Amino acid sequence: MSNERPLDAPCDCDDASQTPNSRAPADVARRRFLQSAAAAAALGAAPHLRAQNAPGAQTPAPAPAPAQPVRLDINGREYVLHIEPRVTLLDALRDYAGLTGTKKGCDRGQCGACTVLVEGRRINSCLTLAVMHEGERITTVEGLAGAAALSPVQRAFIERDAFQCGFCTPGQLCSATACLSEFRTGAASAATPDVRTRPAQLSDAEIRERMSGNLCRCGAYVNIVAAVRDAHAASA
Repeated sequence: MSNERPLDAPCDCDDASQTPNSRAPADVARRRFLQSAAAAAALGAAPHLRAQNAPGAQTPAPAPAPAQPVRLDINGREYVLHIEPRVTLLDALRDYAGLTGTKKGCDRGQCGACTVLVEGRRINSCLTLAVMHEGERITTVEGLAGAAALSPVQRAFIERDAFQCGFCTPGQLCSATACLSEFRTGAASAATPDVRTRPAQLSDAEIRERMSGNLCRCGAYVNIVAAVRDAHAASA
């Protein structure tokens, strides 16, 4: 007798013919457990993902480095400041040394309001770290005047009314002081006809070029140029 089943006979082992109620209770319980666990994990991760993808979301800031003592020679006086290594010279002057004459304008080296002198050379104090200038002579606007009199540059700015709101004036004064010093030492500028030779005179074109790194939003440039010209004549 043949054991072959007729082709049209129903298959009693077909899984598709089994109803959900015919499955083993253990399989149903396991499936429900996995579904519940997956749903709980998704709900738990959703707030975190929304916070990460939210507009303006930022990563946590790194922990600050420990403060360390930094000795700075500012206007002939020694300051011992306990600051982090990442503190700029501008912030060290204003927030730690209390010398607020130096102004914070753009904070990216474009406006010149934070100009100070380091070893007689003008720099943007917002672009350098305070720890880089230990042992160097730093002069801010507070240190330009003598014990009993203003500097020639300061007097000329007052006489020529070379300021309006005054916010850029400290940087202008420091820059003008360095400008006259650079000219006296024979340093050329982009306005010098032959940069291989000493400039013949401190013309208005020379002054404008040498002071071009200091912006004045009030537009007092004509008086600033005149003040620098007068200060140069007074110190000649």
